[in-house]
Amino acid sequence: MRLLTLTLVAFLVLVQYPLWLGKGSWLRVWEMDRKLQAQTEVNRRLRARNAAMDAEVRDLKQGYDAIEERARAELGMIKEDEIFFQVIEPEAAVSLRKPEATIAPALPPKKSPDPNRSENKQ
Repeated sequence: MRLLTLTLVAFLVLVQYPLWLGKGSWLRVWEMDRKLQAQTEVNRRLRARNAAMDAEVRDLKQGYDAIEERARAELGMIKEDEIFFQVIEPEAAVSLRKPEATIAPALPPKKSPDPNRSENKQ
């Protein structure tokens, strides 16, 4: 009886091994499912990016408005006979200034003596 029990347990272990640890095991199925979900998310983001790029390409092919907008925003171009105004925000203006301690007071320019002019006018 003991030999039969050991044989059945060994047979059960041999049958269960491929189910849990073999090539098509549950652990591998769970891992593949996790990888599939991650790849699905990556694909979703890439599809959204591709759709945005496709819309931008269509805009650039169909009209000059998108080209003009891009030239203005990215290249700083302006049309002929246009005047460009740059507005600097107060926070940006403060960061561009030098600290007050490093600015020396302005002195009036020194007068250089004029060789043609004499100090003693007679």
